[in-house]
Amino acid sequence: MKSKRASFEDALEALGVTVSSTAESDLEAAVTEAVTEPAVGIALDKTAGDEAFSLTGTPVTVDPTPVALREATTGVTGAELGIGDYGSLVLSMTEEASELLSLFVERHVAILHEEDIQPDMDAAVAELDERFNETGGSAIIATGPSATADMGALVKGAHGPKEVHVIIVEEGA
Repeated sequence: MKSKRASFEDALEALGVTVSSTAESDLEAAVTEAVTEPAVGIALDKTAGDEAFSLTGTPVTVDPTPVALREATTGVTGAELGIGDYGSLVLSMTEEASELLSLFVERHVAILHEEDIQPDMDAAVAELDERFNETGGSAIIATGPSATADMGALVKGAHGPKEVHVIIVEEGA
């Protein structure tokens, strides 16, 4: 039986999503390699050791202006959960409007901690139910690059990013 991470990676690859993994100590380099400039992002709330990971040492503009967002090719956000059987990402909405950074760019780079991968939708919904009952939060569940065939041929990027790259931050690495 596959691990939840292996199932998640297989589902992502089937969707055409690029997947990479890194140790937390190498996350800055992994983000730098994954983005296509110009890039925008928001501060990430997971911690690296005792400090929150900062995008400062990357080519990512944090808390961008509307003009920077409009001109950006890549948006960098954290992902709250990964859903193993679908390859979906749970993207929490924040006061910084993180959903804009994941939806209005050509390339979305999502940073997901390995321990936040759930095996299936039922487990993810149970986890979200518990979190959102406490916080009153909300989220988007995004599955792969945006695609539509409303008008005939399949078109990527019509309602969101054409490309998605997930960086999995490995446990204990």
